[in-house]
Amino acid sequence: MFKRLLAVSAAMLLTLAGAVIAAELREDHPTTYVVKKGDTLWDIAGRFLKKPWLWPEIWQANPQIRNPHLIYPGDVLSLVYIDGEPRVQAEGPRIGEAVPTIPLADVEAFLKQFTVVPDARALPHVVGMEDDRLLSSAGQLVYVRNLQGAQPGMVVDIARPVNKLGGGKGKHPPGISPLDQDGRRFHTHWAVPRGFGEATGEHLGDELAIHATGEVTRVQGEVAVVLLRDEGREIRVGDRVLPSEAQPYDLHFYPRAPDSIPDKAQVMAVADGMQAGPRLVVALNVGARDGIRNGHVFSIWHGGAKRPDHIANTNRMAGNADRVQTPDDYVGRLMVFRTFDKVSYALVMEGIRPVHTGDKLKHPDATE
Repeated sequence: MFKRLLAVSAAMLLTLAGAVIAAELREDHPTTYVVKKGDTLWDIAGRFLKKPWLWPEIWQANPQIRNPHLIYPGDVLSLVYIDGEPRVQAEGPRIGEAVPTIPLADVEAFLKQFTVVPDARALPHVVGMEDDRLLSSAGQLVYVRNLQGAQPGMVVDIARPVNKLGGGKGKHPPGISPLDQDGRRFHTHWAVPRGFGEATGEHLGDELAIHATGEVTRVQGEVAVVLLRDEGREIRVGDRVLPSEAQPYDLHFYPRAPDSIPDKAQVMAVADGMQAGPRLVVALNVGARDGIRNGHVFSIWHGGAKRPDHIANTNRMAGNADRVQTPDDYVGRLMVFRTFDKVSYALVMEGIRPVHTGDKLKHPDATE
């Protein structure tokens, strides 16, 4: 009897879950849709669902296909019902390049030109350049010290320290502090207004801008000779060196809600300085160690404040003492597209007001 009740309860839960997902379908959703070049998975999901992050709930992956999660231009997506639950299936030639989850043009710089390491100063560094030049570029030689395990043919990235990333401390929001060419932090009062967005508290990593790629041609003692390749920007003494990753990023992932929200998850920095809007990149103070994965979608909220009530109190001191906590304000939603150990980059997908450093991250369905 008990097992029968469990089975009935499980069936009811599945039926309820199916009804919930069906209720999230857009009223104007298509029955079929032909994937076009330039589409993104987020846009496709938004054609069928009010909440694109629910896409994994309706996507019917074909186990017979080598990579069942990818969608290609020319694929025909069909909305069907299986056991009363909505599902989207794909049929097509599956040729060319799969559509990305988010617009590549909006995040390409952060995928190809930026990385985050635990400590920039611990990396090997450029100690000199061919003919004692001040700057070097493609086709020239640079000399790197302490490149462990260096062998001729090894490909390396040469990067410049940009920012120190911090988790925030006390009432201060998480933030960044600019680094000089040696990977040392600039004096605080030169970098940012004191106490605002400064990299304080736990050190989350150092952000580096990748300037060029090179190949080790010779190793002598503790010095490796590196030939700079065609692409890239100028290199100077003090730039850091790290092994090059053939494919350091992946755009093929699902938009989905996170399993849990880390405590004090916040926006740590925005790409253009003080605020950001849709289709702009932000840095978050959480990463892989916090369970963050590419594709996770968060809602963004500007924290409420305790405001003095000078209307109910004619005495100003009494008004200052009588403070009312105002609620958090909804800002928009973002999706994580690149994750490091303690930090991650995300793209603002939609919003009704600018995103600021220190804004909170909540479940994408949060209402307060």
